[in-house]
Amino acid sequence: MADTNLMTIPGQVDPVPVARDITPREDGRIDLIGLPRPRIRELFEEAGLDARQAKLRSKQVFHWLYHRGVTDFASMTDISKTMRPWLTERFVIGRPNVVEAQHSTDGTRKWLLQTDDGHDFEMVFIPDADRGTLCVSSQVGCTLNCTFCHTGTMRLVRNLTPGEIVGQVMLARDALGEWPKGVMDGLDDAEDAGHYSSDGRLLTNIVMMGMGEPLYNFDHVRDALNLVMDGEGLALSRRRITLSTSGVIPMMERCSAEIGVNLAVSLHAVRKDVRDEIVPLNKKYGIEELLQACADYPKASNSRRITFEYVMLKDKNDSDEDAHELVRLLKHYNLPAKVNLIPFNPWEGANYECSSPERIKAFSNIVFEGGISAPVRTPRGRDIDAACGQLKTAAIKKSRAERDREARDREAARKN
Repeated sequence: MADTNLMTIPGQVDPVPVARDITPREDGRIDLIGLPRPRIRELFEEAGLDARQAKLRSKQVFHWLYHRGVTDFASMTDISKTMRPWLTERFVIGRPNVVEAQHSTDGTRKWLLQTDDGHDFEMVFIPDADRGTLCVSSQVGCTLNCTFCHTGTMRLVRNLTPGEIVGQVMLARDALGEWPKGVMDGLDDAEDAGHYSSDGRLLTNIVMMGMGEPLYNFDHVRDALNLVMDGEGLALSRRRITLSTSGVIPMMERCSAEIGVNLAVSLHAVRKDVRDEIVPLNKKYGIEELLQACADYPKASNSRRITFEYVMLKDKNDSDEDAHELVRLLKHYNLPAKVNLIPFNPWEGANYECSSPERIKAFSNIVFEGGISAPVRTPRGRDIDAACGQLKTAAIKKSRAERDREARDREAARKN
């Protein structure tokens, strides 16, 4: 692990955010991924370009980064040959470093990634018949300590930067070969660079449901998603993006106003004692306060229902009484809601078991009969620990010596 100090704040206390928006590199160059066009222009001016040149070059580079998906300045064919080396000396077009890529038997793909300062995190791609969903991480580790979640057993190391968040989407598009018209030599002046359809693409949806609590890294998540939704950036509709929170109530209104994506809430229990145990944040922001914040969420409507995630734990939160109480609460707060029932995905050391299929079905039926959609989520990627609640970087299980040896081997391979 790199020298960055671990965040030791427990789940019931708001973590202090990491202010930096760019991860420092050993070679001194600045990674442009994750930066909006005004920031790129500013950096170009600081590096010596006059205002007119900086404006032009930032527009060109932004297009190549986010619309074409290039990974080197030499591919930017509408930029002069003398300018390209100047850019290469000072800047870099980054992607997260891939430590390991795994494929599940059901088609799910998981990547173990590493930041430039040596911290590991994960992302998952889940293909379905009518969509392809990328599960994106917002932090290295997590501070919430949810007891059913493998990620919750990790300590929070630090927030991911906007570039490290957007970089996951960029890397997925690289792997799936999904840049508009491919990486092309030259630009068509008549092309509308900022508007294209995602129809027919494999990657259609993004969920901020990976490692970490997105609303505890709000500024960086907001900046990253604004690039993803930018018509001249990655141009993904906000209706295809869902942000999941365990209930950081003070940030929920800002999430609606400044990001405006779909909201998912990790509820998981309807009784205070149970939710206090499995989602410790409940001790700070209780169920009733959370549901009122959901009712006040400006983007909530019948066409954009709030999704409530509910992991099914045997003899813990899966009784008929729990199901009836769930219906009562959602109706009491008049919430346009959908409930995703998630069979518990086991991991080594977990203190819980998954509810039986029969119990899950009975629970689902009660909620459906109450007039609320309650589909059962099909577990995906269990064989590679990519299912909901299973994400935890395998690298932390290795000794420091093993990781140092692997790093030396990777460096030797690059030099060869």
